[in-house]
Amino acid sequence: MKILFTTPILEHPPAGGPQLRIANSIKALAKCSELHIISRASLLQIGGDDAEIFFRQFCNNFEYSPSVVNFSSNKYLHKIQRLAMRVLDYARQDDRYISQLLVRVYDYIDADANFIIEYCKKHDINIIWFGYGNISFHLMKKIKVLAPEIKIICDTDSVWSRFVLRELPYEKDPIRAAKIKRNGLRKEREEKEWVDLCDVTTAVSEVDAEYYKSIASNKDKICIFSNVIDLQTYATKPPKPANFKNPSVYLAGSFGPKSAMDKAARWFIDDIFPLLQKQIPNIHFYIVGSGSKETLSDIKNHQIEVLGKMPSVLPYLCNSDVSIVPLQFESGTRFKIMEAAACYVPIVSTTLGAEGIPLEHDRDILIADEPESFANSIAELINNKEYAANMAQKCFVLIEKNNSVESLAQEAKNILKKLA
Repeated sequence: MKILFTTPILEHPPAGGPQLRIANSIKALAKCSELHIISRASLLQIGGDDAEIFFRQFCNNFEYSPSVVNFSSNKYLHKIQRLAMRVLDYARQDDRYISQLLVRVYDYIDADANFIIEYCKKHDINIIWFGYGNISFHLMKKIKVLAPEIKIICDTDSVWSRFVLRELPYEKDPIRAAKIKRNGLRKEREEKEWVDLCDVTTAVSEVDAEYYKSIASNKDKICIFSNVIDLQTYATKPPKPANFKNPSVYLAGSFGPKSAMDKAARWFIDDIFPLLQKQIPNIHFYIVGSGSKETLSDIKNHQIEVLGKMPSVLPYLCNSDVSIVPLQFESGTRFKIMEAAACYVPIVSTTLGAEGIPLEHDRDILIADEPESFANSIAELINNKEYAANMAQKCFVLIEKNNSVESLAQEAKNILKKLA
């Protein structure tokens, strides 16, 4: 079966969870279809020529959409162009007048829609798989209007409205709280529309699937397409970075001001780390991820190192004693847990941080939602190496069984069989 896979998120090497999801989705789909890729991220965004070569090995053809094909190779001009497109995305939802003005200059959705439809006709493709469909609503809708015979799969990484609205209890500023609520409800309206518009909506877990089924007219349109990792890429443990210190705790993610990761890191730094220092005075904390240096620039503690975006997280992850997932709001399933499991690093997480993966407390992972229990759990794993190793081994086995590229390929086959 032929599939056109299109996505606004694509990067090699993957910088975080969104990029990992897309890369592993491509690997899985390549195992069960004739795959064609249209990237809605530019050559510079995906990582240059080497990245394009990497992705070409999994598909019959690789092209760029009109909206990014003329993007500048100058990184500063490139950022300006991407910002203009993001402004348009926002304006399309919030201000019809501004939207009309901007569409005259950046009518990229119509251009991309026509390009994708013509590509499908030329290559006799009748299925379009939208990677990160939950941020591609307007393009999916346009294509369905212009070519209703084409089947559309809206692939989601999370329930975006939950991702937004779950922040509300933690936001004290009434103006920002009102904005969060407005954005979350807007996303809910989109979700209710696309689950009926698209032929399939995917969910990364049963938790997310139940939500989509609750708002869908036809529950059979909701399918599982999990977050997974390619275990082969974690098989070799890299050496310790220079000046790396143990015992250590590791946190990774994509950061931004007032983001879920920013608030998670600050909760750990402010409320948990001091408690942990009392039990393990020489503990070190490593924070890795895009935007972390900017967001956490105010952190001044010689036992906390904020590293920013790294070519690979593995030197820090593989050599840490404990990986943590202190999330208090988010949606979807966590690559943080899967990557730590693949590297045999024991994990402490909040209940929400472990959502969507069938993990059992005190067998695969330690779950803690209060500062004191979170600190105690980390200390227990650091002080009891045998206990930590056994837990890490069991978590690896669980992820190997449920979250591999091979298991994802089977889920893809089930989805394509349903469409056929």
